[in-house]
Amino acid sequence: MTLAIVLAADPAAGHLTEPGRPAGEPLTERLAAQWCRAGADDVRIAADLTELADLVAAATGPVLVSGADLVAHTAVLKHLATSPVGPTVALVLTDPPAPGQATVREERGQVVEVDAADASGVFGGALRVGPADLPALADAARRAAGAAPDAPDARLTDPASAPGVGATDGGPRNAVDRLVADLAARGTLIFAQRVRLLVAHRVGDEAQRDAAEAAVAAVDEDRAELKLSVKERDDFFTTFFVSTWSPYVTKAAARIGIGPTGVTMVSVAFAVAAAVLFGVGGRPALVAGAVLLYLGFVLDCVDGQLARYTRHFSAWGGWLDTMADRFKEYVVYAGLGFGATHAGFRYGWALALAAMTLQTVRHMTDTWYGALHDEAARRPKVVTADAGGIGGKLNAASTRVQADTGSVSYWLKRTVVFPIGERWALIAIAAALFGPLVALVAVLVWGTLAFAYTGGLRTLRARWMRVPVMATVDAGLHRDDGVLARTLPTTRRPLLLAVLGALGSAGTLVWALLAVHGGGDLPVWVPVLALVLLLGAAQASRAPHEGSLDWLVPAALRAAEYLFAIAVGVAGRAPAWLIFGYVLVLTLHHYDLTARLEKRQSAPPLHAATLGWPGRSLLLAIGLIAGYASIALATLGAYLLVVFVASVVLAWVVLPARARGGVRSPG
Repeated sequence: MTLAIVLAADPAAGHLTEPGRPAGEPLTERLAAQWCRAGADDVRIAADLTELADLVAAATGPVLVSGADLVAHTAVLKHLATSPVGPTVALVLTDPPAPGQATVREERGQVVEVDAADASGVFGGALRVGPADLPALADAARRAAGAAPDAPDARLTDPASAPGVGATDGGPRNAVDRLVADLAARGTLIFAQRVRLLVAHRVGDEAQRDAAEAAVAAVDEDRAELKLSVKERDDFFTTFFVSTWSPYVTKAAARIGIGPTGVTMVSVAFAVAAAVLFGVGGRPALVAGAVLLYLGFVLDCVDGQLARYTRHFSAWGGWLDTMADRFKEYVVYAGLGFGATHAGFRYGWALALAAMTLQTVRHMTDTWYGALHDEAARRPKVVTADAGGIGGKLNAASTRVQADTGSVSYWLKRTVVFPIGERWALIAIAAALFGPLVALVAVLVWGTLAFAYTGGLRTLRARWMRVPVMATVDAGLHRDDGVLARTLPTTRRPLLLAVLGALGSAGTLVWALLAVHGGGDLPVWVPVLALVLLLGAAQASRAPHEGSLDWLVPAALRAAEYLFAIAVGVAGRAPAWLIFGYVLVLTLHHYDLTARLEKRQSAPPLHAATLGWPGRSLLLAIGLIAGYASIALATLGAYLLVVFVASVVLAWVVLPARARGGVRSPG
């Protein structure tokens, strides 16, 4: 249940009247009605901060709070109420701050400081507070209520005595601004909700209110919301070849009543059909597959646009979108691998495996580098001796390029990293014109260059930032160590050991390829030595991951496990499709973990049953030595797939149904 509270005590706005209403009637009732239309289940008008604190203390769900000086489209309030970025979100405007209003500094979508000297916006007078932060909000309201509101420098007691919590410009702090300042001073994670295309202004007198109302009336709210469904900053291909017309599909889907999940499923069907056509081969099938792949990518964009347009967000939908994207791409790789093999190229499946492994490792580095940046944004800025070094210079250059939206350098930077739109466009064009083999080679070449570019620059910037992001999460969970790793002695230097494990697996794979090509067998000691290196990497499971580059550990471990599994399959002469299928199941398991990291969710219900990467690698090594590599891959792969499906059902169907007291489908 979502509660909205309009705080009528702000001296800057309590006297404002609604047009056409009796003089002296406050504007609070208009905001209360807007909160109802924005989706609030219950709306209250609090006379003062003490009453607000009592209402918050009794709340069990998210709480929406606004002052009585906000004039905005209802859609602005709805976007704040339904924002998927995090539990606690503050409205941020670009208006010049008025006396008593808090300014904010944002980094990576987070409010990291209030009343900073380098503020990037002004607090918009409204925020949504998640259930976990409600005690802090109630305490902040009580503290603010106990401060002297009329004092020229009214400040709260610790922790709200931090800079930015008291008065500004020599005047009293507005009540709702005191709340957000107090929350920020406590270290509450507050995300920023910017207003784009729509209108929102904080007003202090009737003339400002009239101007704000006129600005609101001048904007077509529905048309603006449709435009807002498109990501503000997307990649080159998506921006110019998809988003130019996909909003029309979004509008049609909304009118028909198709939900984002339905669009995602149709997108998956298109990608699977494209993969089948790529496998069949022949010019007509390849061209048709390319067209279906493009349309599938359009629908992949539409599902997110539809969710933003209709404001139908859910943890299930976000998880499904992430998993579907990866499944679609790797099924297409499988189709290309089969098609290249069918056309007479012996190593078609090998190229598909290489593309999938490379892309998964890249995604792991992307995820953890994003987490690194988010954590760096939340930490106080510390000037280091390397501030003027190459890492600092690269960081400043990247910031300048990102700010120069639409420039040649901006688009080059966004394109060279080989994002999903460019990958799918390259696959479609190369497959249609030249065939599956060229498409796979092109993906591998561009992907390798992009990985080298991003990896090198990110490593330099990470050393400059010096943020031990792995130390802020459950490292064992995201390393995917399992029970076996916890029974081994603990050693330090997790990144070095993970890299050694990956190199050992890579060496084993090369030896296995050479041995099979020459008609011989892989010596037993080779996979045993690789396994020893892997178990050595597992020994760092409980070691502190506090190095500036330890965010690379999960990606290195993924590479180590995948390459070892491929080496086992090659040495055991397992069918190429079986090896691909086994690694595909592993990628689904690991993408589940990264999706939960990005959405700040707990571990999958059956995570312990997946055995951990050391346990899985040990079982495959035993199967290879015993002469049953294919059986080991098939059995373990099938087992992991069953566990994955069961975990999905538990996480998204059974457990939510129990929490609601009934059984209902998450779709």
